[in-house]
Amino acid sequence: MGKRKSLLLLVLVLFSAVVSSVGGHWREREEGEESEQRTQGEKWFLLRHLHDVVKTEAGVMKLVKGGYRRGTSFHSPMHIGFISMEPNSLFIPQYLDSNLLLFVHHGEARVGHIYRDELAERSLKPGDVYTIPAGSAFYLENRVENQRLHIICSIDVTSESMGWHAFQSFFIGGGIYPTSIIAGFDHSTLSTALNVSAAELSTFLTRQSSGPIVHLSGSHHTHIWSKFLAQEPHKRLAHLKRIANFEEETIPKEEESTWSLRKFLFTLLNREDVVERVNHKAPSAYNLYNRKADFKNEFGWSKKLDESNYSPLKISGNGVYLVNLSPGSMMAPHVNPTAIEYGIVLKGTGRVQIVYPNGTLAMNARVREGDVFWVPRYFPFCQIASTNGPFEFFGFTTSARRNHQQFLVGKNSLMQSLRGPEFAAAFGISEKRLKRIANAQSEQVILPSSSPASPHHYKATEPERKKMVKFEKMIGSFGNDMIMGFD
Repeated sequence: MGKRKSLLLLVLVLFSAVVSSVGGHWREREEGEESEQRTQGEKWFLLRHLHDVVKTEAGVMKLVKGGYRRGTSFHSPMHIGFISMEPNSLFIPQYLDSNLLLFVHHGEARVGHIYRDELAERSLKPGDVYTIPAGSAFYLENRVENQRLHIICSIDVTSESMGWHAFQSFFIGGGIYPTSIIAGFDHSTLSTALNVSAAELSTFLTRQSSGPIVHLSGSHHTHIWSKFLAQEPHKRLAHLKRIANFEEETIPKEEESTWSLRKFLFTLLNREDVVERVNHKAPSAYNLYNRKADFKNEFGWSKKLDESNYSPLKISGNGVYLVNLSPGSMMAPHVNPTAIEYGIVLKGTGRVQIVYPNGTLAMNARVREGDVFWVPRYFPFCQIASTNGPFEFFGFTTSARRNHQQFLVGKNSLMQSLRGPEFAAAFGISEKRLKRIANAQSEQVILPSSSPASPHHYKATEPERKKMVKFEKMIGSFGNDMIMGFD
C-alpha cells in the first residue's frame, strides 16, 4: 500500500511539474508576444525619426512624417514640423501645397502672407497660434537679436503632394539654392518678358545660394534678401516690378490664384503703404498660454482650442491643445471619438499608454522633451507624468470641431454613465460591487498620483490573499506527505 501511495505521489509530482513547465512556457510565450506587440506599437505610435527638410547656417526645419504605417492599416494624416531660426534670419517667400498651422514655442516671429489678395503681416510671440492656408505665399522672419526662434507646426498629408516629404514647397525667391519657381520658365522667354539682358537675368537667378533660411544681417555674409528688405519701398518696386508684370502677362486672369506672385510682389514691395490698410482684414494670432484652462484641479490643467474659439482653425481643419500634469498625476484613460490626436512633449518626462481595440496594450512608452506621439481615432489612451517633475505636452487634433473626449474612468466618466445592471452583467459582477468600484475614484479628467508600485505589480484583494495562504499551506502539507511517502 505504501509503495502504491509513493508511486501515486510521484506521478502527481511529475504531472504537476509538466503542467507547471507547460504553463510557464505558455506564460513566457504570451508575455513575449505582448512585449513584441508593445514594441511594435511603440514603432507605430511614437514618432522619433526626425528628417531634415531644410538645414542652413541660419536655421533648420525638421519633420516627423505621417502617412500609412508600412505593413499596417494605420493612417497618420499629419506631419509635425519643427522650425528653428537664428537671430536676424528669414525663411524666404514660398507657398505650400498643404495647410500650415503654426505654434510659437520660443522666441518671436513676424509672419507675412497673402490674405484676400493682399499682404498681411503679424507679429507672433510665445504661445501664439496662427494658420496659413495651402497655396498662400508667406515668409517668416526672426528679427530679434540674440534669441532663437522655435516653431512647432502641423502640415496636412494631402493626396496632391508630390515630394518625398509628402508636401511640397514652391519657393518664390531663390537662386542656385533653392531654385525660384520663376527660373523654371525658358530663359529666352523670361529674358524677353523681363526686358533684361541674358547676363542680368543670369545674375538675378544665381545670386542666392545660402538656402531657404538665410541671415539678414550681422557678422555673416549679407544676402540678397537682406538687401531687398533694406531698400526703400519705391526702390524695391522698381527692382522687381518687371517680374510682376511678367507674371501678369504669362498667367491668364481666369487662372490667377489668390496667392498670385504679382500680388505678392506688389504688396511686399510696398508693404509700408499697405500693411496698416490690410492688416485689419487678416485674423490675429491666438495665444494659447494666455487662455484660461478649460479644466483645472490640484493635479494639473488642460486647454483646448477649436473653431468655436478661433475661427481660422476652420482653414486647416485642425484643433490644438495644451496639457500640464503635476508630478505623478495622469490624464485619465479616454477616447477621442472625432479626431486623431498628436502630442509633442514640451517639458518633463512621462509615459503614454495606448490600447488596441482587442483590449491589449499597444504601447507603454516613456517619452521626454521633443518626442512626438500620435493616437488613432477611437483608440483608448492615457498620459502619466513622472514623479520627478511636471509633464507638459502640446498637440494637434485632426478636427477643428469641439472634441468631446470620452473618459473611461473617474467621476463623470463612462464608468459612471453606464453604471447599471447591464454594465454589471457585462463584467460578471453584482451591481453593488460595480457601484463600489465606480465610486472609488472621486476625481475626474486629471487623476492623482498612483502608488509607488511598479505599473505591472498586482495587489491581491483580502479574499484572494486568504485563498493564496490556504493554497500555500495545502502545497506545504502535500510536500510533507510526499517526503514521508518516499521515506
